[in-house]
Amino acid sequence: MSAVTPVSLPLLGAHVSIAGGVQRAFERGIQIGAAALQIFLKNASQWKAKPYDEETVREFKKNWKESGIRFVAAHDSYLINLGAPDSLILGKSVEALRDELERAEQLGIPCLVIHPGSHVGSGESAGIERIANSLKTLLVQTAGFRVQICLEVTAGQGTNLGYRLEHLQQIIDRVIAPERIGVCIDTCHLFAAGYDFRSPETYRETFQQVRTLLGGDRVKVFHANDSLKGLGSRVDRHAHIGQGQLGLEAFRLLLQDRSFCSVPKILETPKDDLGTEDRMNLAVLRGLL
Repeated sequence: MSAVTPVSLPLLGAHVSIAGGVQRAFERGIQIGAAALQIFLKNASQWKAKPYDEETVREFKKNWKESGIRFVAAHDSYLINLGAPDSLILGKSVEALRDELERAEQLGIPCLVIHPGSHVGSGESAGIERIANSLKTLLVQTAGFRVQICLEVTAGQGTNLGYRLEHLQQIIDRVIAPERIGVCIDTCHLFAAGYDFRSPETYRETFQQVRTLLGGDRVKVFHANDSLKGLGSRVDRHAHIGQGQLGLEAFRLLLQDRSFCSVPKILETPKDDLGTEDRMNLAVLRGLL
């Protein structure tokens, strides 16, 4: 496997499939010319999966080193809900997230992106408290791990929490070892949640709120997605870069923001099996630099 991503390239990339094993992700990253990747650590629609064997871990690390890809994040399973009022679901969620943290640590992945959770009708305050308590438990169970848990801004669809920056602030303020908690800004989610950043003025206002409430240094990764739905819609529907309600200017402002220049920006836009659409969206982003 030969490297194709020179060090001078910005940290732009995409979420890629792990079909055939997590170690296969890098060939897909090379295919689209990525400098950064995001992957699932197992089937995202299942609670459990068999542990990695030693050969898988070795091959993953070898392929990563040889690929020239400079950053890899992981995303947690869609089933996990740390805000669940149902004690059975909550217990399974904590157990499943601990397993994912262990997998990320095995592979040397620095960042596990998670959706904070949903209160499922029990109220935002109660949901935030359960999420914080769940994270406290997990941080104790994984003491000494290097992988950070990165809370993702959500669109606020249904009873999902995390669609206000204050939600993330409240969770972080309640946990032990806050240095192990990072933030993932999804551009589609942020916009759908009601934060405008399509002009220089609104961009400055929104990201000043990010810096004030969360700290700019806590932002470890961006999901670069246009939004099919409008500002404040609270509907999570991703669109190709420049083809949604956000438009190109929002991404130009982000890519030219020096304070976030080293933060990876990863596509979760619609994709095809050949990587054609990922290459198209990456080309659009690079064109904005």
